[in-house]
Amino acid sequence: MPLYKTITVDSSILVHIWKIEESESQLSEGIRLTDNSQRRMLGMKSELHRKGFLSIRHLMAKQGYEDDDMYYDAAGKPHLKDGKHISITHSNHFTGIIVSGDREVGIDIEKQRDKILRIAHKFTPIEEYRTIANNDALVRKLTVVWGCKESLYKIYAQEGLSFLHHINIADFSIADLKTTGEILYQGKISHYDISFFEFEGFTMVYALGS
Repeated sequence: MPLYKTITVDSSILVHIWKIEESESQLSEGIRLTDNSQRRMLGMKSELHRKGFLSIRHLMAKQGYEDDDMYYDAAGKPHLKDGKHISITHSNHFTGIIVSGDREVGIDIEKQRDKILRIAHKFTPIEEYRTIANNDALVRKLTVVWGCKESLYKIYAQEGLSFLHHINIADFSIADLKTTGEILYQGKISHYDISFFEFEGFTMVYALGS
C-alpha cells in the first residue's frame, strides 16, 4: 500500500500522505465503512473521488482510527470522537491527513496549474506578486498561498469567511518552507503557523492553530 510520506511535526502531530495507485477494490480491502459513508461513496460519480475517500480511511488506520471514529459537523468539518483534531485533503491521485492531539489543524494538497493565474485575484491581492517575472515561480507561489488559505479556512470553518478579505498570509519565499497566517473576522483575530513543501508537481500545506 503506497503510503507516500509521513511527517512528524512534533510528538502529538503527524501528517500522512497517500499516493493512489490501487484499484477501487484493492482500496476497499480491510476498510469498514459506516452506513452513512457507504451512502456518500455511492453518490460519488468519479472513481478517483471514491478511491480518495477510501485512501483517507487507510491513512486514518495508520493513526489507529476507523471510519466510525470520525464525524462531520454542520459546517462539514471533520472531528474525531476521542477529541483529537483531524483535517483531510484530496487532490488528483494524492490524499493527506493531519492529526493533532491538542492544536487545531488544517491541511491542503493542490496540483500546480496555470489556471491559478486566472483566479488569483479572487483570493489574494495579485498586485503584491507583480515583481515575480517567471511564470512557473508565480504559479508555485500562488499555489502555496491558496493552500495556506484553504488550510486556515478548514480550521476556522465559519460561513461567510472570505479568502480575499479575512485571511492574510505573511510574505515568504518558497525556500522558507514555512510562513504564518492570520484570520481577522467579525472583530476577532487568530494566528497560525504554516508549513509547506512541493512534490511531483503538487504543493502540500498544513496549518497549526495557536
